[in-house]
Amino acid sequence: MTQHHTILMTPGDGIGPEVMEEVRKIIAHLNQKNATNIDLIDRPIGGAGIDRDGVPVTPETIEIGKKADCVLLGAVGGPKWADIDYALRPEAGLLKIRKDMELFANLRPAIVFDALIEASTIKPDVIRGLDILIVRELTGGVYFGEPRGITPLPNGERQGLNTQIYTTSEIVRVAKVAFELAQKRNKKLCSCEKANVMESGKLWREEVEKLGADYPDIALSHMYADNCAMQLLRNPRQFDVIVTDNLFGDILSDEAAMLTGSLGMLPSASLGARDAEGHQNALYEPVHGSAPDIAGTGKANPLAAILSFAMALRFSLDGPQLADALEEAVRQVLNQKIRTADIMDRECELVSTSQMGDAVIKELAKV
Repeated sequence: MTQHHTILMTPGDGIGPEVMEEVRKIIAHLNQKNATNIDLIDRPIGGAGIDRDGVPVTPETIEIGKKADCVLLGAVGGPKWADIDYALRPEAGLLKIRKDMELFANLRPAIVFDALIEASTIKPDVIRGLDILIVRELTGGVYFGEPRGITPLPNGERQGLNTQIYTTSEIVRVAKVAFELAQKRNKKLCSCEKANVMESGKLWREEVEKLGADYPDIALSHMYADNCAMQLLRNPRQFDVIVTDNLFGDILSDEAAMLTGSLGMLPSASLGARDAEGHQNALYEPVHGSAPDIAGTGKANPLAAILSFAMALRFSLDGPQLADALEEAVRQVLNQKIRTADIMDRECELVSTSQMGDAVIKELAKV
């Protein structure tokens, strides 16, 4: 009998509901084939949450997320909510659910599909075969450090303050995730920080180096984050797994994403620790934003959301073979030169958001 799973679905804003609709269709297809037994619980987040509940995410939604097998999120934000207080903006809801669910490890794969190699602005011989996984610490560092704020100074100027802070335990737990993922890949891990000018970076390097003794099979290297940014453009295939802090991870993962040609192709996972019963909080979302300028036009690329669901199958829903099948279905659709507008190339077939989802289901049905 297929194991029962519950997913909290938070479509969010802009194109979020559109791309998540294609994930719904895939889940319905898998349920119908008895390949999965998944129930979906829908709740708003971001601007949709503000409009309905007055806040970007409610405590009740977060509690549902903690009890579910995982959360699937579309995207948040848009100009409609741009003038709202920072603490209540749509993005604050995303930060809160990550923090409250203790999702400390963000996994950002950057994979170049052969069929899309010309979509990148980087020369094909530099990125062909690229497969990088960036592990970003997600609940510490400068985005959450205290004190923070904007304060007036006696001379009439204003001062903006953010605090970069990490503890040993925060560093070690995310580094363990990276080491364990590297063991399942090519056994190479590069740790990135700014140990030359930041004490938090010095601590980061020391703790990762110390932990590396527990993983003698992993080739561990260290690199300053600015050099890593350069090397991602110069020779990205030197990397397998990269582990880094919240701020540098935000920047480096977006840079790595663009090596692939389109943010519309890239999934992500945010994972917490496993409890005594083996449950692990997890949230999966496409890397792209809410793209309000194309919301409702059918132009959005759903493949990042679909591949995020594939990551959920792999890490949270006990379905690694289904994850493989779904990823292969996406690959075959691309090989057939089926494209949404963001990855459109000459001699390809332009399709809508819904048509792209249908094409993936058609290939998935062959497995």
